Amino acid sequence: MESCLQQLREGVAIATRGMTVADLTRHPAGKWSAAEVLEHLYLTYTGTAKGLEKCLQAGRPLAGKPTLKQRLITATVVGIGYMPTGRQAPSPTLPRGMPAEHVVAEVQTQIAIMDGLLAQCELRYGNLVKLMDHPVLGPLTARQWRKFHWVHGRHHLKQIQKLRASQEPS
Repeated sequence: MESCLQQLREGVAIATRGMTVADLTRHPAGKWSAAEVLEHLYLTYTGTAKGLEKCLQAGRPLAGKPTLKQRLITATVVGIGYMPTGRQAPSPTLPRGMPAEHVVAEVQTQIAIMDGLLAQCELRYGNLVKLMDHPVLGPLTARQWRKFHWVHGRHHLKQIQKLRASQEPS
């Protein structure tokens, strides 16, 4: 497994270790719970995996041409490693109520599946080829997809850590 995705898997395990279903589902008013944050991440991994499967089935990359705005956002997120806050998640990645215990068990598996598909696409198309479009960042290479998921995951794992800290007795 690629190192940044391995770090992501470890981060998820550390962030959720020892959390009960009640811990995972508790949240401040108007904010996502830890389970909902994990479901959002899970949906981004499954969405990326589905796109990669389409690339492999089509026998070619499915990336478009990036706009200037997409290049700038990609440089910020993937290049610098900064995830801007306050952006609404794309609708396919909004939590839908997956049971907390299921999402905790499956999120690790989905990271591994996504990494395997990224490796297959890299082998087939090369490591410099843009594989498919991210809904905000535009076309990304396999390396860029990995870095995006690491930066995005790290951003959300900080949210889970804050939720945990707010639940701990003083």
